[in-house]
Amino acid sequence: MAKPPQTVPLSDGRGVVASFDDPRGIGVIRRDDGTDYPFHCTAITNGTRTIEVGTAVSFSVAPGRMGHWEAIAITTVGA
Repeated sequence: MAKPPQTVPLSDGRGVVASFDDPRGIGVIRRDDGTDYPFHCTAITNGTRTIEVGTAVSFSVAPGRMGHWEAIAITTVGA
């Protein structure tokens, strides 16, 4: 049986929502260093399935289904 993907916590797991396609439920978070991480709306932890572009967030990354890293456990930061 295959092992589930391991979560890789980031010491600097903060960024800003750079894009979000509400009908498809997918978006991209950009870290301050310019690294982009795609995400699905199910990774948002506050119970909603939408998020505004420009929202500051904290997150972790894990191997995605398409062979790239993706953002998970996304929470908003600040007020």
